[in-house]
Amino acid sequence: MVVKTVGYIGLGKAGASMASNLPRAGFRLIVRDADPAREQRFAQENANTFVAEPGVDGFKECDVVVTMLPQGKVVREVVLGKDGIARGLKPGTIIVDTSSSSPFDTQSLGKDLHALGFVLVDSPVTQAHLHDTDNGNATLMVGSNSPDAVGRVLPVLRAMAKYVFHMGHLGAGHTMKTLNNYVSAASIVALSDALVSGQKFGLDPVQMIDVLNVGTGRNFSTTDSYASDALPRKYASGFQLALLIKDVGISKEVFDKLDFDTELPDLILKYFKDSMATLEPTADHTELLKHWEKRAGLELKTGSPKGLTVTAVKH
Repeated sequence: MVVKTVGYIGLGKAGASMASNLPRAGFRLIVRDADPAREQRFAQENANTFVAEPGVDGFKECDVVVTMLPQGKVVREVVLGKDGIARGLKPGTIIVDTSSSSPFDTQSLGKDLHALGFVLVDSPVTQAHLHDTDNGNATLMVGSNSPDAVGRVLPVLRAMAKYVFHMGHLGAGHTMKTLNNYVSAASIVALSDALVSGQKFGLDPVQMIDVLNVGTGRNFSTTDSYASDALPRKYASGFQLALLIKDVGISKEVFDKLDFDTELPDLILKYFKDSMATLEPTADHTELLKHWEKRAGLELKTGSPKGLTVTAVKH
C-alpha cells in the first residue's frame, strides 16, 4: 500500500523542521501540537498541510503517523492514553516514533500496539551539522520487528533524512540514538575541560577549536554547537540542556539493564545537573560552558588574540 497521507504530532523546533520536508516530497500532511497557534501557523506556512481535527479521530485518514515528542512516556499517553489517537486509527496504521525515547518503553508500547493491530517503528533523528533537519539532510536510525512496515514507511523516512539506517528489531533505533548522544555528551565534558584549562595555560579557545577541527579531537561540538553558539555566547543551538540530561539518563538505563558497569554516565550527569541548577529550565545545552567558566574562575575569550597568525606548513 502506497503511503499518501501522513500524520505528524509534535511541532517543536525539531518536529517542525522534520515535518516541513514531507509536503515538499508530495505527502498530504495532517499535524497536531500542544500549542494550537503553532499548529495553525505551521499549516499556513506549508502547502498541502492541515490541522488535525480535535479528539481521537484526528488521524483517521492517515496511513502513517509520526511522533516527535519529549520522551517515550509522552508518546504512550498520546497514542494509548485516555484521549489516545489509536482509537481513531484505521487498522494497519504504522506509527513512527522519532522522539528520543527509552528503547524499553518503545518495546513495551510496540507490544501493546501490535495487540491492537498497529505497527510501531522507532526512528529517532541525529544530524552531522546544525539545521540538517531543515532540508532533509538528517540521519534516521530505525528499529522494527516488521520488515514490511519499514519498506512501507521508507519513502516517508527518506523525505525527512539523507541517511536511513535499519539498526535491527524494535528499540534498536532508540538504543543507537541514546548511545550517539552519550558519545556526544562525553565529548562536551572533555571539550569544556580542555577550553578552560587551555586558556588558563595561555591558549586561545577560538584557535583551540580551529586546531581540534583539523585534528583527532574533532566532534559535533567543535564543528557546530560550541563553535557557533557557546563561544560566541549566542546559546541558540536549539537543543535544550534538559533534553540532553534526559538522553544521558536513557543511556545509563541501557547500561544498567544490559549489566554493563561504567561510571562515566553518572559523572556526566553530575556535571550537567550542576550546570542545570544555575540556569533556566529551558536553557540551551551550550550554556553548560558557563558552569565550567565559573569552576575555572575565568571567562573564555571569544576572539582570536592579537599577534597570532595561522601558518600552513607543507612537509
